[in-house]
Amino acid sequence: MTKRIRHIIDEIIDQYLYADETNRPWIIGFSGGKDSTVMLQLVWKAIEEIKQIAGITGRDIHIVCNDTLVENPIISNYVDKVLDKIKLAAVKQDMPIYVHKTTPRLEDSWWVNLIGRGYPVPNNSFRWCTEKLKVKPTQRFITEQIDINGEAIILIGTRTAESATRAKTIKKHEIRGKRLTKHPNLANTFLYSPIKNLTLEEIWYIINTMKSPWGSDNSELFQIYANASADDYECPTMVTNKNHSSCGQSRFGCWTCTVVKKDKSMSALIRNGFNWLSPLLKFRDQLVEERQEIKYRLPYMRNGKPALNGMGTYTPQYRNIILKRLLTIQKEIQKINPKIELISNQELVAIQVIWYRDFIFDFKVSKTYNSVYNKTIDMGNQDENIRKEEELLRKVCEEDGDFELIQDHLSLLKSKALLSRKRGLKADLEKRIELLMQ
Repeated sequence: MTKRIRHIIDEIIDQYLYADETNRPWIIGFSGGKDSTVMLQLVWKAIEEIKQIAGITGRDIHIVCNDTLVENPIISNYVDKVLDKIKLAAVKQDMPIYVHKTTPRLEDSWWVNLIGRGYPVPNNSFRWCTEKLKVKPTQRFITEQIDINGEAIILIGTRTAESATRAKTIKKHEIRGKRLTKHPNLANTFLYSPIKNLTLEEIWYIINTMKSPWGSDNSELFQIYANASADDYECPTMVTNKNHSSCGQSRFGCWTCTVVKKDKSMSALIRNGFNWLSPLLKFRDQLVEERQEIKYRLPYMRNGKPALNGMGTYTPQYRNIILKRLLTIQKEIQKINPKIELISNQELVAIQVIWYRDFIFDFKVSKTYNSVYNKTIDMGNQDENIRKEEELLRKVCEEDGDFELIQDHLSLLKSKALLSRKRGLKADLEKRIELLMQ
């Protein structure tokens, strides 16, 4: 163990046991990547020593892992296994460590916003995904802890050596001579960055030489980074042994991410044998290429106002195209790994609800699903009731236009019921009539 690593562990012990006399909980943001893994290992080591020093521990430590529901499948599978090991080890070793997994609410999910509401895929000027998929789920958990305990301390694995931007951010918020800094957005919340001064080489040294206290095989994490390493970067590994290949510094995130120009980690994984990821990369690249295609965009935004350059939300036809592509690659990937689910049934229902509210009646989620999976969604007695309802309605309607108008209104009414809120129903019905009369 190097002096610097020993110093970090001692500092964590001091902060936990002596510098802070309160019992405000620690919250560790855990992604399963190299930095958060190292931070948790050092905290775990410190808690082991605290138990020897004081006999008991004084505050709870909450490990929070945020799942955007569109994570890289390789990382997602690895993280799930690690979290299970952490839970078991924490109980077995009587550690005050608790694991939590946060996810975005249904209305905030990637597919509900992209396919349902027709939001254009994010870029640097319209990055709607971070707030909905990452920030809000984690903040909800932190707020709950503050409501219970009054205050909370968040441990983050940010390092100054990562990038100039990260270094500036850390320096901007830190207070000289103080370990804790105030959270820029959350009241009664403080930040603690115990590994901020570690270099990349030291991060990999810890991963490759310190045994995981919760029983994970760190070589698996190392290999994931090695497989996802870009050709133009090689992480120094002389700190461990000569048998290690390039470990790289790849970043993992959402497989759908369109903010980056190129998903280097996904491309590298495919080159290193994970060929089943190819459809995901192709899908993502298509979203990027087609973002500026005006034929796929409506001339107005969701609030009804004219869009800049006529580039508003996606057209209903394009939303359906995206849905069909997604279901197609999901079907193909499930032949290899049946457990992988790219889009949930709840999201499919929510998309249909939003399509009704947007007066999209030419496309049905169930019809698209059935065309891809070659199935007929069985709704039991409800199907028969709907069929009888339609037959009766056709008999009393003198013209097809009347039948379609009433059907559209019934769909709108049912969508409001599914959303448990009928606000705006009258306006939606009137708007639909106006559109049909134009």
